[in-house]
Amino acid sequence: MQFEEQVVIAASVEKVFSLYADVKGWSFWDSDVKTSSIDGEFVSGAGGTLQPSSGPKAKIAFTEVVPNRSFTVESKLPLCVMRFEHELSSHLGETIAVHRIAFEGMLSPLFGRLIGSQIKKGLPHTLQGLKRAAEHQS
Repeated sequence: MQFEEQVVIAASVEKVFSLYADVKGWSFWDSDVKTSSIDGEFVSGAGGTLQPSSGPKAKIAFTEVVPNRSFTVESKLPLCVMRFEHELSSHLGETIAVHRIAFEGMLSPLFGRLIGSQIKKGLPHTLQGLKRAAEHQS
């Protein structure tokens, strides 16, 4: 089960990626995030935590970080992995940001309905927050 949204941002890929790399600052542009942290640098293999606005704090793993291009975060649920993929591409001087959420594993249909439906509703707002932050960042 997978959900995906995208937005065009009038800012450079580097500027948008800098917002991703500031893990502690995610809550400033993503209203679905209450707190977030990373243990160390924003690199593949790092760990951290994320507490959604409505839900318990969870451990996250930065499974892949490609500077100025993409990053993927995973969180383990019972018999399921929830994966958040973030991809950036440049087009005519603007940035296309794609956010994708995927559920994999035996209980993915259940978690996809329970958690995924809420995340899907919030994705457009998250991307608009990212857009505002990137376009107005000094």
